[in-house]
Amino acid sequence: MPKLERDGEVFVLHLDADDENRFHPDRLAALEAALDEVEAADGPRALVTAGSGKFWSNGLDLDWLLNNGDQYAAYLDRVHALLARTLASPVVTVAALNGHTFAAGAMWALAHDFRVMRADRGYVCLPEVDLDLSFQQGMSDLLRARLAPQVAHEAMTTGRRYGGEQALAAGIVDAVADAGQLLGAAVEFARPLAGKSRPARGQIKEMLYSGTLAALRTPTVV
Repeated sequence: MPKLERDGEVFVLHLDADDENRFHPDRLAALEAALDEVEAADGPRALVTAGSGKFWSNGLDLDWLLNNGDQYAAYLDRVHALLARTLASPVVTVAALNGHTFAAGAMWALAHDFRVMRADRGYVCLPEVDLDLSFQQGMSDLLRARLAPQVAHEAMTTGRRYGGEQALAAGIVDAVADAGQLLGAAVEFARPLAGKSRPARGQIKEMLYSGTLAALRTPTVV
């Protein structure tokens, strides 16, 4: 399960797991609790989310969904809520992408304010087209809001896998770092911005992404 630690002004949420950090309901509960703690903290603060091993997150827990199809809509609503909460958070958020970041995992990474990616390993990818799946409206709006139009088109319609340098060139991530320096680079990226985590920042983001947030907060219709 995720583990939250603190390094001065910067909270570090470790996404360590042996199941590709997919959004199992138990993991969603742990992520929600961690976000509650960070948002309730006093003073300057920022959040870095960091994986380990080969994966940052591969998104939806498809095995769980296969066995709990009757909860499909409620489950998607909960994932959408995580995306919306991260996108609109007043707390500065930086994703430290240590490995593969696919599908809804990539969407969650893009909902963060900034991303630092390992330079030599791992891909950011939206594989839905290869799985013959379409995007939910809120997810599509999020991707179009956070990616340049041509990058969104390519990523969403071709399923291209972007390595670190390719993702940096496309504007998908904001910096790259070697594996041993990745977490430190993300923490130091976040630290000088911690003082900007104020209520007004959340209000600004609510206005900036109003349409996307409205779509993410609309209940799923099966």
